[in-house]
Amino acid sequence: MLIKRFADAKPYEAPNHFKMQALRLQGFEPGGPAHFWVGCSHFLPGGGAGPDASPLEKTYVVLAGTLTVTAGGEVATLGAMDSCTIGPNVERHIINNTNEVVTMLVVMPYPPKAQ
Repeated sequence: MLIKRFADAKPYEAPNHFKMQALRLQGFEPGGPAHFWVGCSHFLPGGGAGPDASPLEKTYVVLAGTLTVTAGGEVATLGAMDSCTIGPNVERHIINNTNEVVTMLVVMPYPPKAQ
């Protein structure tokens, strides 16, 4: 078992994100998950990501606030404890259209290792 305290979570840079702070909760360390990593993203009002696509699927869980997600031609507003999975190579855009901070859990597989 690997326990990491929120107070010890380290920030990381997420490409093509704006007005957002990301923290790595689990992953990319000895004893951590073998197939995926988990992050926590805090989006300020007007903050978001994309539009872009990645070759990896991803799952978002909104923990607090309201976030608008556009993916694969669908638009959805996610509130607290709502979640969505976005498949590989699907263009997505996320935006916090509110005046509240949005906190979101991100679960993604590790990128493939270079051969």
